[in-house]
Amino acid sequence: MRAEIAAGRWHRRGTRTLVVAPFAVCAETDWWTAVLETGRVSALDGTSALEHAGLRNFTDDSVHVSVPRFDHRRQQSGVVVHNINKRLDGELDGGCLRCVRPDVATIRAAAWARTDRQAALIMTMAVQQRLLSGETLIAASLWVGVRERREFIRRTALDIGAGSESLGELDFIGLCRQEGLPLPSQQVVRTGSSGRVYLDVRWPCGLVVEIDGVQHHEGMGPVDDALRQNAVTLGSDKVLRVPLLGLRLYPERFIAQVRQGLAVLGAA
Repeated sequence: MRAEIAAGRWHRRGTRTLVVAPFAVCAETDWWTAVLETGRVSALDGTSALEHAGLRNFTDDSVHVSVPRFDHRRQQSGVVVHNINKRLDGELDGGCLRCVRPDVATIRAAAWARTDRQAALIMTMAVQQRLLSGETLIAASLWVGVRERREFIRRTALDIGAGSESLGELDFIGLCRQEGLPLPSQQVVRTGSSGRVYLDVRWPCGLVVEIDGVQHHEGMGPVDDALRQNAVTLGSDKVLRVPLLGLRLYPERFIAQVRQGLAVLGAA
């Protein structure tokens, strides 16, 4: 081994790890190194396990692994080692690299997130990108024991499982709950002349609110939105549009309009 390392054909990645293929640092190299270096029963977990499962467009500079409490662990540069009480039955995905399943990893990633908002973003992205279903997320929020933000995670999982597949919808539902408004149905399906139409939220009185993220302003987004809103309006529902940026900057003003709309339609 010393000869191969001296010749530059093999490369040392830690006290227990050598790279014997042509050397190239990539995410998979970092994952293997983190698991092999940190402990005999450590496993890729949290956002790192989700990236291994296919999560896209989420950046974390650290590799996250979990180790059962009281088991021997070693520190490794660039690796965050999280203590868990014990491994759950069947929580590993069964692959060559010890890695936690996406449903368990999502709940732990949310618990280890820096803020509530980042936790909600991770949970939303995991369901949006089909790493798990909303129903599976709800079940995992009840099954996987975490200490941090437990109630927040369970409440957010219920919102996502009920149909909020964008963070804007989650924020809007939270505002409705905070302001004491009746909670609407989410991702309501309507059939029009051009096929099925999905409404972000709708109250039984006929008030519809569409939460417009940035994708609504790109390409054919404005055209598609206009056709959908016109079809809904011609069917007698009233549509309010809430830009996601507006929801961030002026939540009280948009909620006041929603309250007014519900009052006009006799629902509040």
